[in-house]
Amino acid sequence: VKSGEVVGACQPRHTAVEFLDFLQVLHRHYPRGDLHVILDNSSTHSTPAIRAWLEAHPRVHFHFTPTGASWLNLVEVWFSILTRKSVRRGSFDTVRALVMHIRRYIERWNDHPHPFVWTKQPADLIKKVVRRAR
Repeated sequence: VKSGEVVGACQPRHTAVEFLDFLQVLHRHYPRGDLHVILDNSSTHSTPAIRAWLEAHPRVHFHFTPTGASWLNLVEVWFSILTRKSVRRGSFDTVRALVMHIRRYIERWNDHPHPFVWTKQPADLIKKVVRRAR
């Protein structure tokens, strides 16, 4: 979120094993300082293996978006851009071709990354979350 840089991975499955692999990539990519990871409430994000990894890596902090409020996670904005500007317009004969396309898009994005910034005040966002939870 801070730099606008995207660290991505395409996996055939979305299990705790793949998520743990991705956490290790993030941990290596950002070797210094606290690392804040914003997540939805997928069960893959809170397995015993993930909790054990977090305990062993105290500089990594998870922040979970409320159920039904994934729009709070700014990476969703980036996924929307990827879909609108690149994937939706493409035609891919194989999954591998799609994965290569996404990887190239991430590389091009990271040539000139820009952070996403909330334009509303935190109090306004909290009100919206509370309103949607009702």
